[in-house]
Amino acid sequence: MNHGFVRVAAAIPEIKVADCTFNSLKIIELIREAIDRQVQIICFPELSISAYTCGDLFHQSLLLQETENALSHIINETATSHIIGIVGLPVRQDDRIFNTAVVFQAGKILGVVPKTYLPNYDEFYEKRWFSPAKDITHHTIELCGQEEIPFGINILFGDRYYRFAIEICEDLWTTIPPSSQHAQNGAHIVFNLSASNELVGKNDYRKLLIEQQSARCYAGYVYVSSGWGESTTDLVFSGNASIAENGIILSEAKRFSFEKQLIINEIDIDRLISERQKKMYGNDALAADYQTISTGLLTLKHFSLSRKVNPYPFIPGKSRYHERCEEIFHIQIGGLAKRLMHTRAQSSVLGISGGLDSTLALLVCTKTYDKLNIPRKNITAVTMPGYGTTGRTYNNAIQLMQLLGVTIREIDIKPACEQHFKDIGHDPSLHDVVFENSQARERTQILMDIANQCNGLVIGTGDMSELALGWATYNGDHMSMYGVNAGVPKTLVRHLVEWVAETQVEQTVGNILRDIIQTPVSPELLPADGNGQIAQKTEDLVGPYELHDFFLYYMIRFGFEPEKIFFLAQHAFFEKYDDETIRKWLKVFYRRFFSQQFKRSCMPDGPKIGSVNLSPRGDWRMPSDVSANLWLRWSE
Repeated sequence: MNHGFVRVAAAIPEIKVADCTFNSLKIIELIREAIDRQVQIICFPELSISAYTCGDLFHQSLLLQETENALSHIINETATSHIIGIVGLPVRQDDRIFNTAVVFQAGKILGVVPKTYLPNYDEFYEKRWFSPAKDITHHTIELCGQEEIPFGINILFGDRYYRFAIEICEDLWTTIPPSSQHAQNGAHIVFNLSASNELVGKNDYRKLLIEQQSARCYAGYVYVSSGWGESTTDLVFSGNASIAENGIILSEAKRFSFEKQLIINEIDIDRLISERQKKMYGNDALAADYQTISTGLLTLKHFSLSRKVNPYPFIPGKSRYHERCEEIFHIQIGGLAKRLMHTRAQSSVLGISGGLDSTLALLVCTKTYDKLNIPRKNITAVTMPGYGTTGRTYNNAIQLMQLLGVTIREIDIKPACEQHFKDIGHDPSLHDVVFENSQARERTQILMDIANQCNGLVIGTGDMSELALGWATYNGDHMSMYGVNAGVPKTLVRHLVEWVAETQVEQTVGNILRDIIQTPVSPELLPADGNGQIAQKTEDLVGPYELHDFFLYYMIRFGFEPEKIFFLAQHAFFEKYDDETIRKWLKVFYRRFFSQQFKRSCMPDGPKIGSVNLSPRGDWRMPSDVSANLWLRWSE
């Protein structure tokens, strides 16, 4: 497979009711187009060979025979391709007619799946023509000159890497859709051949069903419904089609189009498997009579994705941006409030540098105190200028603390560091790791001691991205009594501060926050440059946080291998970073992530925010001495 992706298509052909020859030609046209576009599995609507709206003509032997002839023609015309086709047609077994989906590949019918649940209401009265799946007499069928074709609903198609199954239209609308059972038995993708008419408001509900079922099953869900050409005697069919993956609609057809449509996207099988390994129920519901029919996949050349890869997976989407930011902010507030109430701490103490992380932590503290009806003066915010502190960050820190109305303390750490250098015999002109880390540890010591003075808690400011890279001084800024930003990656910190600036504070505070957002990320542990500007820029040293957050998301959330993460990053950042740059920083990410686990193994408590978290007590449990060789080998 191609990095775990399977390329699928939902095809809506132009049809004529009961004109099987015309319909088969249109189906063949779309299959050939799909082959040209390297589609591996293509699915057509319910009863697509005959049309869904044939009514009592389904009892005509001539129509039934012509649908089979048309199917033979489709199979023969596409026999030289390895594409898997799924079409709908009425099929006879003994004295009954079944509404079925036929799966074929390379000139051979692989299996036939009957509809399980037949609608029995005014506009749809299928029981007049068809029998439900429970009425099949035996589990093989003869069709198009082929014998012993598997026939039934408990059929999976695929191989060791992927499997798909089928349900038909009404099956999705029932209390327990067959796809739920299919997924429990190993189907990664469900194809739904449908003929669902349009009513006011119905499309919204149908879309919710597709999203929810794909999420519930941790599956890809390919839905394709009848369109242009179906009878409009009483109903109108819009040509609805969707390709979904685990609750997200990837592609949709244009409803009410008068032209054929081919909707293409890829289903990420690796992602689905990862979700199932972590979340799906056990084998309690497995059915003993499922069978898997082997199918290979068309080999794709020069594979690229149809879908867009979001370069910022931690950032809320535009449609729900405000709602999500507010939710995240309140999770942080709720976590801190509980800790304050439980410990009966009379105050909170935190260091304020004028950077993004400490700014977000201070904003969380002030809103928490407001919610608990505790005066903000009980928050002691300490600014601790050091060798690398610049005027910009110092002034922003002071102004922000003043405007927020907290208790301000300023302590210059340079004299204490100089005494410490003298005590341990370190040359202060040597700006090495001792020079840098002593400042971080001095600041933490100050905060801890002030917390003892005022019976308070030291609130940690470090974020999840820094924890991932180990970009924190052990027992320095690494340590606190509660880390409110522990579940927030760096890319999200920036957006949360911006959201607060736009929606939660007055303009004067907002202006300070916007300038902090524009300030380069830096620990400010090395002296400023000749112009008094920040000389030590974090992203110059460890790499862009937007890349590291991307790597972190796909490694922890889905367990993807380095080659796939690199492939996804190529698609996500193709306009910004070349392959060499992505490869370089991905290697740095793995090296730092594995070597710095010891810092995460003893990290302070902090609230989980999203689906990725590095707490050693919950989401990420890894020995501190694991070798990274397996993950670094890919780049050699």
